[in-house]
Parts: sequence; C-alpha cells; structure tokens
Amino acid sequence: MIESFRQGAERGSFRLLEWSVQDDHLHAIVEADGTRALGRGMKSLAARFAKAVNRGLGRKGPVLRDRYHVHVLRTVREVRNAIAYVLNNARRHLARLGRALPRVARIDPASSGAWFDGWRPDVALPETIGPPPVAPARTWLAAVGWRRLGPLDPAEV
Repeated sequence: MIESFRQGAERGSFRLLEWSVQDDHLHAIVEADGTRALGRGMKSLAARFAKAVNRGLGRKGPVLRDRYHVHVLRTVREVRNAIAYVLNNARRHLARLGRALPRVARIDPASSGAWFDGWRPDVALPETIGPPPVAPARTWLAAVGWRRLGPLDPAEV
C-alpha cells in the first residue's frame, strides 16, 4: 500500500502531503493547483489505493464507498490541526471508543508519520524504508506557516 501512495504522491499539479489509513476510511492532506487537478489526483489516488487493498486481500471490486470530502485549509492553525488530526487519527479513534491509550504515544504505522519532519525533537521515529510516500508541500501554509505554532506531539488527540 505504501508503494501505491509513493507512486501517486506527486502528479504534476497534485501532491499527497500526509495520510493515514483507518479500518474503514482514509484521511489525506493534499495540495492541488485547482479543482480539476484535485479531482484527477484524487481519482488516481483512490484507484491506486483500491488496487493495493484488493491485491493484499486477494479480491476484486470497489474499496472506497464514498467520494472524497473536501475542506480547504485557509489558516496556519487549520493546517496544523489537520496534520495532527490525520497523523494521530488512530489514537483519536481509540479515545473515542473508550479504549485505553498507550502510555507512550507512538507514530501510527498506518500513516505517513514516519516520514513527517514536524514532530517534537524527542519523538522516536520508526525506521523508514525507501523514499517517502508523500510529496513535499509547495504552499507557504503547508510547508512553513503551520510550523509557527510549534511541532506536533504524537500524544495529541
């Protein structure tokens, strides 16, 4: 699956910046140079994801039930909160289900968190294999702006 994200991370005017895979949905933060680029990039990403899931499960057919939902991020705080939400989403789901959270917060292995460079300096990163399955941000908000509010903590929910 990571290879699918890696191959679809940058398609000209579309960039996959961060992602996390949950039991029944996928979260992604992307940049696109317009609605057409967004639509094409998301269609390509969804197809790659579905093929990887079906290959892994030895089956065929649709994987994603719904289309994507768009929320345009406009402020430094929105971008930082969105990144924390996506990368720490597994932890959020555990908390919502009332399950005990691990005492030591770790990077979600079903996310792009291992390749993320905005964690607190003392966060232990898992070993990464191969090039990142994300593209570098090009917009000021996603590349620089959110960092003004401080690094992320994997314990944030």
